[in-house]
Amino acid sequence: MKSHEASTGLHFWEHFDVLRRYLLRVCVLCLVFSVVAFIFKEYVFAVLLAPMKPDFFVYSWFDSVQAFFSSRWNGAEIAESMQEVQLINTELANQFLMHIKASFAVGVVCASPYILFALFRFVSPALYAHERRATLLFCLSSYLLFVCGVLLSYFIIFPFTFRFLSSYSVSTSVVNFISLESYMQSLFAISLLMGVMFEIPILCWILAKLGIIRVQLMKHYRRHAIVAIVVVAAIITPTGDAFTLALVSLPLCLLYELSIRVVQCVEKQRAQAA
Repeated sequence: MKSHEASTGLHFWEHFDVLRRYLLRVCVLCLVFSVVAFIFKEYVFAVLLAPMKPDFFVYSWFDSVQAFFSSRWNGAEIAESMQEVQLINTELANQFLMHIKASFAVGVVCASPYILFALFRFVSPALYAHERRATLLFCLSSYLLFVCGVLLSYFIIFPFTFRFLSSYSVSTSVVNFISLESYMQSLFAISLLMGVMFEIPILCWILAKLGIIRVQLMKHYRRHAIVAIVVVAAIITPTGDAFTLALVSLPLCLLYELSIRVVQCVEKQRAQAA
């Protein structure tokens, strides 16, 4: 890889100035999106709070599947078992602060495509053509995998986790009062966790490039990896439901298989180069 200065003819402080301009644009764009999200709070929180609603379409779909595979259940009966959950607020300024945090998070998410583009534009002048293509593919793949992980969390993992934990009780004398802060923190934490977990193929690609892992090793420990994935999925979704566990485990198992293919491609490229 060429040095950034040699490839562009710019000195260190000129590079710093370019970086400063990119950072300024990113900050302005994040601020603009955050302000828009702050103004349209009804729409933002309608999306963020949708998984707690009994009429969330994922619940209806899941109950229909359950009713189909179990003759002793019916759709109306399951729908009646769903209870409306009311979030509470226990601190004076907490709702306003949560409004700001959620708006900022939405602003960063909306600006993330440009953030990725700005990062690529800054480093691309220091790369050769083939390195530029590889870097672009790496960035896009990482971004898409992260988004897929967040979407899986929003539509599958968090709703069923919330559905189970919000109704779970150690005793009839204990009543669940779930705070807005607890709900939002759980939503963001689980979404971030799943987004990072979906970067497994990218991590395997890096490790394969460094020669740390090989295809034969991953194939040899495939069964161990599947067991570990099921255990992790059971921890993430403590619903005790086999169908929900399968919904979480299957994508992660597919990611592991994809990682094997990625490592295999890296080894083939290394063999061809040799």
